[in-house]
Amino acid sequence: MKLIIITQRVNINDDNLGFFHRWLEKLAAKTEKLRVICLSRGEYHLPENVEVYSLGKERSYPKIWQFLRLQLYLFKNLKHVDGVFVHMCPIYAILSWPLVRLYKKKFIMFYAHGGTHFKLKLAEKLLDKILTSSPAGFRLKSRKVKVIGQGIDVDLFQPKDGYGSENFNMLYAGRINKTKDPLTILKALDILVNKQNVKKIKLKIVGHPLVKTERDYLESLKEFVKSRRLKDYVEFVDGVPYAQMPEQYHEADLFINPSSTGSLDKVVLEAMASGCLVLNCNEAYRQILDDKYLFKKGDVDDLVQKIINLMRSGKDYNLREIVVKNHNLENFIDKIVATFKQ
Repeated sequence: MKLIIITQRVNINDDNLGFFHRWLEKLAAKTEKLRVICLSRGEYHLPENVEVYSLGKERSYPKIWQFLRLQLYLFKNLKHVDGVFVHMCPIYAILSWPLVRLYKKKFIMFYAHGGTHFKLKLAEKLLDKILTSSPAGFRLKSRKVKVIGQGIDVDLFQPKDGYGSENFNMLYAGRINKTKDPLTILKALDILVNKQNVKKIKLKIVGHPLVKTERDYLESLKEFVKSRRLKDYVEFVDGVPYAQMPEQYHEADLFINPSSTGSLDKVVLEAMASGCLVLNCNEAYRQILDDKYLFKKGDVDDLVQKIINLMRSGKDYNLREIVVKNHNLENFIDKIVATFKQ
């Protein structure tokens, strides 16, 4: 089988989309040829049967040039492939559809997010199949939807002993913005440290702000830490390459995800696979996690109580088994390939 893959970035060091490099490695092992079209590319180390074409965002090409390059790469490659796989971006499906339709190729997208905007509604009409992580990951009514779980590299993300600490270490990793809401964790920490006198506790916030609004938001978080005298309890880390994330999970006792995307956030599953306890307010996780690992979105008091409860408990390796059984990358890739063969 030969496929075109359309995605945002191919960069093994990207702290947000670095995981997709591993997806491409696994897909390459299951197919004869991959032609990857990406908005931008950085460092990558892919097998010989993978070609990578960039639309030029890393060179600051204007959007009209990016569009024309997309059409050129599709025109050059569509006659040589069996299908087209789009990762998470409905706009790519819309812009690619005329040529994909002309060449009568199978057209599939993976999408896992709670949003239901106009571009997604239009893309749903154009695609042959939509793959998603959970029923909550694609909320439009459609007979084209197939739930396949998430793709977590359980060989990379696995428990490791020897990271003992006298402190209870908490971790947040992700985008630094109001939607992701790391401020709720800081507010909970403020209560724990300054009102409940919990001193052997630490919080690490890992994430790189991408735009000015995110940089401003990060500064507001740091100002909150300063004003609440939490500097000895909080560490800010400016992004970590995907391949180095296992170490971050190993050092943490608890991973907290205060955002609510409406789908199975990959970072929570990575933390579970790595042996972390987790706290999460994402409604999609209500289908797979006990209540003790869930808190109400934006409810600081609920989060504080759940943290206290988990501080008294040990590791729960059943969390890893959930990921291994239902969301491991090997099976995930098999399901994608099988869908093209149907």
